[in-house]
Amino acid sequence: MLRQAFSTSSRALRSAPRLAASQPLLRTQFQRAPAAWSSRAAQPAVARWYSDAKEAPAEGEKAEKSEAKEEAGETDAVAELKKSLEAKDAEARDWKDKCMRTVADFRNLQDRTQREVKTAREFAIQKFAKDLVESVDNLDRALTMVPSEKLVVKDEASQDLVNLYDGLKMTEDILMQTLAKHGLERLNPEGEKFNPNEHEATFMAPQPDKDNNHVFHVQQKGFKLNGRVLRAAKVGVVKNA
Repeated sequence: MLRQAFSTSSRALRSAPRLAASQPLLRTQFQRAPAAWSSRAAQPAVARWYSDAKEAPAEGEKAEKSEAKEEAGETDAVAELKKSLEAKDAEARDWKDKCMRTVADFRNLQDRTQREVKTAREFAIQKFAKDLVESVDNLDRALTMVPSEKLVVKDEASQDLVNLYDGLKMTEDILMQTLAKHGLERLNPEGEKFNPNEHEATFMAPQPDKDNNHVFHVQQKGFKLNGRVLRAAKVGVVKNA
């Protein structure tokens, strides 16, 4: 009996510390559990709804901002493309204008060159013709020095003079035909109206039987080269008034 009492008392003593050690754990667990429950219970039911409501607009604002940024980026890209396109169009118009001007200048140069070549070809003998007309004038003076009445007489004394005159006249005709082939033309404006572009008035005199401002005397014949006055004719002009 005594042994049983000692054994039970010893078992009780052994189990006492275990219970003491386990009770605080149980108390702390029970104490903590109500605290957690109380903190959760203390929070209002709408607290989670407020947190959700605040997060949702933030995400929407971020989405709107991102969309706005994307739209702004797209508009900036479109604006840059438009500017680039306008710059290219302006450059293309500029180059087109330059090309058209270049073509027009080249055509004008061609026309001017053709005119200059034609003028140079037509008036290449201008200096030679000016020197030649002096010889033609001397030949014409020699023919005019022979009186016309001596050409009518048919005697042996005047026959040599007539033959010489005919030879000089034939030479003059051939020479003038040759000069005409190269554009040189002689002007004899006697009886024509005075033209200051082709005639040079050396003197003026009244002539009752002739029209006013007309040529009644040719002192020196003029010449034209391809329509251009090479030398103006020196003439006397009628001045009745």
